Amino acid sequence: MDGDQLVEILEDAGLSPYQADAFVTLLGLGSASATDIAQASDVPDPRIYDVLRGLEEKGYIETYEQDSLHARAHDPADVLADLRSRANRFETAADEIEDRWSRPDIEEHKVSIVKRLDTVLTRADELIRSATNQVQIGLTPAQFDDLSDALRTAHESGVDVKVCLFPMTTSKPDIPSAEVLASTCTEARYRTLPSPFVALVDRSWTCFSPHGDSTNEYGVIVNDRTHTYVFHWYFLTCLWEIHDVIYSARDTDPPITYVDLRQCLQDVEPLLGDGAKIEATVHGFETDTGREITRRGTITDVTYAGHATNDVQETPLFHLAGKASLTLETDDGTYTVGGWGAMLEDYEATRITIESID
Repeated sequence: MDGDQLVEILEDAGLSPYQADAFVTLLGLGSASATDIAQASDVPDPRIYDVLRGLEEKGYIETYEQDSLHARAHDPADVLADLRSRANRFETAADEIEDRWSRPDIEEHKVSIVKRLDTVLTRADELIRSATNQVQIGLTPAQFDDLSDALRTAHESGVDVKVCLFPMTTSKPDIPSAEVLASTCTEARYRTLPSPFVALVDRSWTCFSPHGDSTNEYGVIVNDRTHTYVFHWYFLTCLWEIHDVIYSARDTDPPITYVDLRQCLQDVEPLLGDGAKIEATVHGFETDTGREITRRGTITDVTYAGHATNDVQETPLFHLAGKASLTLETDDGTYTVGGWGAMLEDYEATRITIESID
């Protein structure tokens, strides 16, 4: 290691540039007068006395009088101990930074910004194939063709797949046949206006990219329940609720399965108003422990933040945008059941199956 490198390291250890330069010079001289140290280093003559006194206070040198002020390097044991201690602290800090960076609670929330739509579609293909509960996807017919095999794989695995198709431009595209839709999704709707590509998988993953006429081409891939919940409402309000059904495999007679509590609530409320007895099975999680549960019982009530609408058969979606839940009476107690992101209820439902309606 040359002298310049040693000076830089001593500066990192807390010495000023002049102090580091003077100390390295004094190590080479052994002992010398203040004037000689100044001449052999880059320290200006008027500053040398203050620089030497500072080094003495830090324990690097000792000064003495011999016709004029002289200095010699102090026993390096203390200096070496300090430098090694600093090195250990840097090593410990490096380990701590690495540990914090790699902790699971940080890694569980990943956000990737990518430059190409192809990257978004490739990741969406992978996530859809591994889905276990639900897929909500808005895409053009061309993108549907690219992802149809993945959608078919998910659909055949029992995943609830909702597809909203829309054109690349304002002209109406060729819609997949009913046979193709039957093999790839649970329900499909059509929106007449171009829209961004979006895919939501198992309430955790979001894949998003602006539509083709956007100024910039980019994509966002996020693994986060809160972020995905926001896009879930975008999907419901902009891509789903008000658009025409072009295919549906949903049963009108029990058993009827829902992956969205609010859709279930819309269908169940009029039946309860007519005095029907509704038997249901709820699959989901306890909100306080996260433990997976399956409960069968009777739906006895529905509650939501909006106003009841006695003059229409189905409660509008915007009335269900706040707190919404149903009450399930079982052999071992009565429980409240919430939907995606439930906190106040006993359970967060991932699937609700209406077993019978009497």
